[in-house]
Parts: sequence; structure tokens; C-alpha cells
Amino acid sequence: QVQLVESGGGLVQAGGSLRLSCTASGRSFRTSPMGWFRQAPGKEREFVTAISWSGANTNYADSVKGRFTISRYNAKNTVYLQMNSLKPEDTAVYFCAARTNGLIATIPDAYDYWGQGTQVTVSS
Repeated sequence: QVQLVESGGGLVQAGGSLRLSCTASGRSFRTSPMGWFRQAPGKEREFVTAISWSGANTNYADSVKGRFTISRYNAKNTVYLQMNSLKPEDTAVYFCAARTNGLIATIPDAYDYWGQGTQVTVSS
């Protein structure tokens, strides 16, 4: 059974940092693009960032550019999201997602596997 498990969420003050992790099990995602999405209450799930299987290519939403960094460690089947200079508008449930193949993508429907999500709350 394929599972993506996120961790690292929590409550942080504005300007603070958090590091999210997503570890996959059940199959290897070493050749798979992976991404992070987020969903705030009453809003649609939105793209945050994605990374190619090699880590050579990344894509970021304009709202997080310069503040968030995605990375991956294929030997551990893990992808990370370093979030700095957090703002209250970053508050959301953050989801990890993986594609089975292809290029990095910015739409949720392009992803085949999803984690259960981890809550990030940024207080002002």
C-alpha cells in the first residue's frame, strides 16, 4: 500500500520558520516528480511548489517565492518543504503529492498519490 506521510506542521508566529517532511512508503518515488499543495478553510487546494525526480527543476507559486524551498532526498524517499518568513496567509493544511511519471505539474489532478495533510498555523 502506497502512503505519503507528512510531518512538521504546527503553530508558529509570523516571521518564523517550519520545515515539513513527506516520506513515502509502499513504492519508490525516486523517479517521480513531487509537490506540495495547501488548502485553507473555505478555499480550493492550491499549488505551492514542485520538484523534479532529480531535484534539478523546481517550480514555486508566486506567493511563496523567495520564502519557501523544496528539496528531496531520494535515498530516503523523502521530500522537504522549508518555510521561512511565514505569514498569517500561509495558514493552511499542507499536502504532499507524487506523480507516477512525467514532468513537474502545478495542478492537483496531475498527481496520483496524496498524503493526509499537516496543519500549519501562523499567528500574527
